[in-house]
Amino acid sequence: MRFYLLRHGEAAEPGDPRYPNDADRPLTPKGIQRTKLLAHALRQLGVAFDVILSSPLVRARATAEIVERGLHLHGRLELTDHLAPSGDFQKLVAQLDDLRPAPKSVLLVGHEPYLSWLISLLCAGGQSLARPLKKGGLCRLE
Repeated sequence: MRFYLLRHGEAAEPGDPRYPNDADRPLTPKGIQRTKLLAHALRQLGVAFDVILSSPLVRARATAEIVERGLHLHGRLELTDHLAPSGDFQKLVAQLDDLRPAPKSVLLVGHEPYLSWLISLLCAGGQSLARPLKKGGLCRLE
């Protein structure tokens, strides 16, 4: 199985008084544009996903929706609390195991430091390899 892990695009700054609830911070215009460019590049490379799982927070969900539209993968996006910053790795893995039919390629859209910890956990069995993903950063694991 191929896993693509994508950190949400650039979003409004934490603590912005317009968004007292951190979960409501949206992508910035720059974040939207760069995510559209990423979706275009993925489409040009022939990358597609059987399933897109995303954190329900506004900035991650918007990132996932842009990719879903850009790759013409309508109906493949599912929101999961297991990719939120307080998500549970074990429950995420169980959710992935329960997907039927078993997907060949999955996009996971979320946040830091959760994603870098997940990458390290999948590669090394612990957090020793954790390296932060930049906003809009993408990692592929197979």
